[in-house]
Amino acid sequence: MRKALRWLLAFTVLIGTLTTAGAATAAEPEADIKDRLLSVPGMSLVQEKPYPGYRYFVLNYTQPVDHRHPSKGTFQQRITVLHKDVSRPTVFYTGGYGVSTNPSRREPTQIVDGNQVSMEYRFFTPSRPDPADWSKLDIWQAASDQHRIFRALKAVYPQNWISTGGSKGGMTATYYERFYPRDMDGVVAYVAPNDVVNDEDSAYDRFFATVGTKECRDRLNAVQREALVRREALEKKYEAYAAENGYTFTTIGSLDRAYEAVVLDYVWGFWQYSLLPDCDTIPADAKNATDDEIWTSIDTISGFSFYTDQGLSPYTPYYYQAGTQLGAPTIHFPHIEKKYVRYGYQPPRNFVPRDISMRFQPWAMRDVDTWVKHNARHMLFVYGQNDPWGAERFRLGKGAKDSYVLTAPGLNHGANVAGLVADEKALATARILDWAGVAPAAVQENAAAARPLAKFDAKLDVRDVEREPALRP
Repeated sequence: MRKALRWLLAFTVLIGTLTTAGAATAAEPEADIKDRLLSVPGMSLVQEKPYPGYRYFVLNYTQPVDHRHPSKGTFQQRITVLHKDVSRPTVFYTGGYGVSTNPSRREPTQIVDGNQVSMEYRFFTPSRPDPADWSKLDIWQAASDQHRIFRALKAVYPQNWISTGGSKGGMTATYYERFYPRDMDGVVAYVAPNDVVNDEDSAYDRFFATVGTKECRDRLNAVQREALVRREALEKKYEAYAAENGYTFTTIGSLDRAYEAVVLDYVWGFWQYSLLPDCDTIPADAKNATDDEIWTSIDTISGFSFYTDQGLSPYTPYYYQAGTQLGAPTIHFPHIEKKYVRYGYQPPRNFVPRDISMRFQPWAMRDVDTWVKHNARHMLFVYGQNDPWGAERFRLGKGAKDSYVLTAPGLNHGANVAGLVADEKALATARILDWAGVAPAAVQENAAAARPLAKFDAKLDVRDVEREPALRP
């Protein structure tokens, strides 16, 4: 009887303890996510925008201009947060340029049904130090920006993190992994160029000799050549176009240089942004096409506004990096007689104002390439079969673990996991889910069962390639 009474007393005390704990929990609800984000030192709110099923914040985060010397000045770096739930994994995205302030969800975010933190790359407006010390724009400083943001937000979003980005953003995600390999649980790098040896670009020439069909290549080559044959007449049209729009050519040096640069981008630009069926939009008989038809085709694909001062200015940080670390492609034009080509592919130096000094560092990309080959872990690279930038890509060596390089057939610079063949699509999806720590049991047993955890949202999910000027990843 005494044993029964002791058990009853203990049970009563236990129930009371649990009830008290429950009451305490109810009295202290979890802090609002906006308050938690703004409690991070250096974080400030620009605005919050509504989106069904999420909360979306545009924020500024205080960063050192120089991570090696944090006391020597700071700048405000713009980031956005698409908040789902702190119990979900987080995708860390950057395009390597500016960041949109409208809600969007990248493919890995849809796959894992998670949160998304997006970062504007340093020196892109408005995330530019003032005054701008351009020597502090390099891949290590940018990776250190990401590292600080991750460390600041990991306490808010404690579950697994995956970094991602497309094109220059894919490069950025790769460089971040190289310098801070313990931060992320996985990396998904889309269409990331890898110019290991800047002066050796024959892979691009081989690509353009075989891409698509001969009929399509011949159409494109003929229009490009014809635009140079008719240079005098079309440059008069260009001069009037520039005057009408207030365009100037101080950075590149002359309208003539800008005209040739636009024309030489034409074939590259087509394959970067278009698909094989789009060849039907290219004039079939260039020699007998009108000047307006040649102009319109070149302008539609390359954009005559781009090599103006006004067109180049937003991309100064990219061309600075291309001329100091990233490298830039050089290709040849065997279908065009030399007498028609005055400048050839111009170097990045020509696209950056002369008051900004530049010096190329050939070891930077070699270092990253070597690291990826020997140390890649939980890394997925996705390329498009018909994307020129994939001619020089990341490749894996024997030291890589649980890492993959996959190619989407027929796709361009907008290639993604959804465009892979069925078995590779399932493999990639399964690995992303596993790295994020949310792979269902069925997927762990059989990768073929892998599917995105969130339904497709036509407004939120960005699938089309972001239209940018050619010869810019």
